[in-house]
Amino acid sequence: MQPWPGRPYPLGATFDGTGTNFALYSSVAERVELCLFDEAGNEERIELTEVDGHVWHGYLRAAQPGQRYGYRVHGPYDPENGHRCDPSKLLLDPYAKAIDGQITTDPSLYSYQFEDPAQRNEDDSAAHTMMSVVINPFFDWEFDRPPGHEYHDSVIYEAHVKGLTELHPDVPEEMRGTYAGVAHPAVIEHLSALGVTALELMPVHQFVNDPHLQEKGLSNYWGYNTIGFFAPHNAYSSLGGAGQQVQEFKMMVKALHEANIEVILDVVYNHTAEGNHLGPTLSFKGIDNASYYRLVEGDEAHYFDTTGTGNSLLMRSPHTLQMIMDSLRYWITEMHVDGFRFDLASTLARELHAVDRLSSFFDIIQQDPVISQVKLIAEPWDLGEGGYQVGGFPPLWTEWNGRYRDTVRDYWRGEPATLAEFASRITGSADLYEHSGRRPMASINFVTAHDGFTMRDLVSYNEKHNEANGEDNNDGEEHNRSWNSGAEGETDDAEVRALRLRRHRNFLATLLFSQGVPMIAHGDELGRTQQGNNNVYCQDNELAWVDWALSEEQEHLLDFAQRMVEFRKSHPVLRRRRFFAGDPGHGGQSDVGEIAWLKPTADPMEDEDWDQSHARSISIFYNGDAIPEPDGRGERVTDDNLLVMLNAAAEPVTFTIPDQGFGTVWRMAINTDPTHTENGDYHPGDTLEVLPHNTVILVCPREEEA
Repeated sequence: MQPWPGRPYPLGATFDGTGTNFALYSSVAERVELCLFDEAGNEERIELTEVDGHVWHGYLRAAQPGQRYGYRVHGPYDPENGHRCDPSKLLLDPYAKAIDGQITTDPSLYSYQFEDPAQRNEDDSAAHTMMSVVINPFFDWEFDRPPGHEYHDSVIYEAHVKGLTELHPDVPEEMRGTYAGVAHPAVIEHLSALGVTALELMPVHQFVNDPHLQEKGLSNYWGYNTIGFFAPHNAYSSLGGAGQQVQEFKMMVKALHEANIEVILDVVYNHTAEGNHLGPTLSFKGIDNASYYRLVEGDEAHYFDTTGTGNSLLMRSPHTLQMIMDSLRYWITEMHVDGFRFDLASTLARELHAVDRLSSFFDIIQQDPVISQVKLIAEPWDLGEGGYQVGGFPPLWTEWNGRYRDTVRDYWRGEPATLAEFASRITGSADLYEHSGRRPMASINFVTAHDGFTMRDLVSYNEKHNEANGEDNNDGEEHNRSWNSGAEGETDDAEVRALRLRRHRNFLATLLFSQGVPMIAHGDELGRTQQGNNNVYCQDNELAWVDWALSEEQEHLLDFAQRMVEFRKSHPVLRRRRFFAGDPGHGGQSDVGEIAWLKPTADPMEDEDWDQSHARSISIFYNGDAIPEPDGRGERVTDDNLLVMLNAAAEPVTFTIPDQGFGTVWRMAINTDPTHTENGDYHPGDTLEVLPHNTVILVCPREEEA
């Protein structure tokens, strides 16, 4: 076990087929010990004596894949000045490609005494913490290649590895809740039948199960508590946690790519699981606290927190930036993922206190030849001052459009004076993105996501019901913009159930006829419920998992969702790559006839009509002969003409088919009323009664116009 000098790059543990090079950055360390563990937990410490540019390194021929290891860093323990080195704590390698185990609630994980935080706790944490693992990086990708879907053709499906697969009856029990479960043909078949082009996985970076949740009998289900930015979460592996999770993750990506489905990761680079000054010492704190974390200026014992989790990573530090960039490149080049959704991305953009679109993070992403070419999606807010930045990110980025979510919810629950903004949101939000040179694809449209009500609960509950979380229903969003359709929660009232189903289908239809990129939350196509809980972050159980035992009503809902996705894919007029030409107000008063906004009487909408508080019904004409962009072969794109009739009022509204300049023969394509059976032809001047809270889409086929 006598180490050779090794090399300072790359950081982490790198197996070359013979032995392993270990490299760890710490600018404050005085000594660094590499600690190797056998299967029985026996520890052998090897001092790393080679240091180059604050990188401590060594090479061990005896260290093979599967070797568990950690570090003990000797250096200043001086919290008042931002230093927290503590060799009694076994530390994870920030660049570990795999991590074994999970932490416990033992006090040894903390560098202070619970009863007196001013007193040191120097108990050894090795028996109660996680360990880094040397991996075999070699994998036969065969002919794997990224599907490469264009944004405008994308349909994103947000899912949780365990929640999606844990109850699936066709997935073998030992594979449920794992990467292998996601890769199972039954799950991939469902995604393909739905028309999904990209699977956006909630955090799969190794995360920590919070001790305070463990003590309450709960767990960190969502996983927004990262400790390993290079390591796939070990609990999602069916093969084992000593490096096998890496191979299994790669197998999952390979299987999804074979089905023409991209993989996007929800990543949490804004903070780590070590929390604030009272949190555990697991890795970064004990290695080089002041280099990795934002500390309060003049009070370095405390952390500057814009995430609500206790700490924020220091984006001004070149070593923190290097770690994030190395992590992103690793997941692209070695794990073959196709993009990232950045949690609380405004925190990543903060240089001092303000969110700066020209920050170092954006600059290095922009110039990186690998990262700049994948899908980059921002959650454009955090909890700090000025943190709500929808529309404020640079041209390379797309964004979760929170204003789309809020406006669509408000419109379909009948809120007054929402029609004008609703029109802007469903046409791609030009008011938010056009000024920065971006196109409709910059808007990731969603009505529901992991955080908040499911789509079924959105139409079934007025209030959140989070009692199961053990926080007296004080957690979770208070202002949900929901409406229970006449009864709170589950009901046998046939009228209420019919209205809920119609409204649920309205949300799916709106999401899929809107310009931009639609994102469906897992189970919304099935009518999944969380029984009114809008914050299931700690519920690793049936409350949060997808239930695949479908009622007849849910089967019909799934069929509708599949038809709606197919309808979007078959109509390029709904997948435009440019905004409508003209004034971006009210969704674009088109100068060239690309779109027309009509009152139910078929008369054009006037400026004063948009401002009416009672205006809840409108027709939208999409001109299939006025799509400005060519297709991939340079040929002009044409489509059928579409007429979308929307009625968010509480009473039926009679719509008139517009004159023949818009189309001569119209046929029913979509109706969110599941009892609808009439499918005859409609001609100019004909009328059609649209039920309360109902969407109807008519098509004028191109051959009829010809």
